Amino acid sequence: MHTLTTEAPADGVDALALDEVVEFTSDLIRIDTTNRGGGDCRERPAAEYAAERLAAAGLEPVLLERTPGRTNVVARIEGTDRDAEALLVHGHLDVVPAEAADWSVDPFSGEVRDGVVWGRGAVDMKDMDAMVLAVVRSWARTGVKPRRDIVIAFTADEEDSAVDGSGFLADRHPHLFEGCTEGISESGAFTVHTGPGRTLYPIAAGERGTAWLKLTAHGTAGHGSKPNKANAVSRLAAAVARIGAYDWPVRLTETVTACITQLAAAHGLSVDPRAPGFDLDAVLAELGPAAVLVEATVRNSANPTMLSAGYKLNVIPGQATAYVDGRMLPGGEAEFIATLDELTGPDVTWEFHHREVALEAPVDGRTYRILRESVERFDPAGHVVPFCMAGGTDAKQFSRLGVTGYGFSPLKLPPGFDYWALFHGVDERVPVEALHFGVRVLDHALRIL
Repeated sequence: MHTLTTEAPADGVDALALDEVVEFTSDLIRIDTTNRGGGDCRERPAAEYAAERLAAAGLEPVLLERTPGRTNVVARIEGTDRDAEALLVHGHLDVVPAEAADWSVDPFSGEVRDGVVWGRGAVDMKDMDAMVLAVVRSWARTGVKPRRDIVIAFTADEEDSAVDGSGFLADRHPHLFEGCTEGISESGAFTVHTGPGRTLYPIAAGERGTAWLKLTAHGTAGHGSKPNKANAVSRLAAAVARIGAYDWPVRLTETVTACITQLAAAHGLSVDPRAPGFDLDAVLAELGPAAVLVEATVRNSANPTMLSAGYKLNVIPGQATAYVDGRMLPGGEAEFIATLDELTGPDVTWEFHHREVALEAPVDGRTYRILRESVERFDPAGHVVPFCMAGGTDAKQFSRLGVTGYGFSPLKLPPGFDYWALFHGVDERVPVEALHFGVRVLDHALRIL
């Protein structure tokens, strides 16, 4: 067991950490933790892998399961100031499915080729899991001990409902996160190239809320050859069409307003999103590729995704169902509910199939400033901006414990490496140099935080 001291060496991880972050990323990719939904996943081998490496760094990781095989890992690094608030650093172990026939390599090979690590989870988010492990082990070897407690959590089930992962931990094991007031995790501080010589690093300081909906239409069953004014399929189809065609109004949250303002400044523009007559479409057009950071988070959304009805072609069913992927802005839930009531109409009922809160974190305080300065330290030419995620992360569940979350899994990506396309995409991969950058930035940020 390594003994941690309170004396911190010169800033920076040791050389072994740079090798380990690549090794750990590759190893974790080779452990197939595909989450197909509905409980079809087994994270335990990856959890045991992470726990072994935490234990070798002198920590005492705890493995926790709600369902056999759906394993979470939690460990605490004790800080020197016992009165300081704790920091949560978390990452999920599961990944979305990958169709091997579509890939250039085996998606679970973890192959390292030409300075790039290939495989499902390379950016979502086994790379960040590996960074955390590498930093913790480097601290153990070099005698670094943080000022505040740091709780490390590797979770199951983030790619589905989180019921076996962060939701289970927050509901059943809140004592493990005692004192945690802030957290950092995925989807932030990665490079976005928006033009020659212009690089952005968006740090997530918000998430839209999850509103997965089930719609049900009831009608009169009957023969398909007879007129039927109470056709459940027709009623459902009309409601789904209204939802799909609805143009949600623009609603700018604090995080999105800050993002637009800072993106504009990085592009040499001066704008005030709060000014009367502000033309959002014109500004987004001026921002070009950078508009991707805001265009999905300026309004609520509801996209029909699944339909189900009937059991025989010539029989009109008495019931039809549909599912809608809805997302709600911070502060936008009441408007979302009222709008769905109107769009579904009197013949279709709807309910939340899965629901999670929207989040917003301060972008004018110490934590965000430290995250920004940590990126800028290693890429002084980069422009760091806050942004709101269109989807959600485990930060939603941990928010039940009073944890304010930021998306911060730093990667310096070269031009041509499209993070958005790789995230859940074919041929997911991450450059070795991006991992080296990430582990250095994460180390620095955690030391200062």
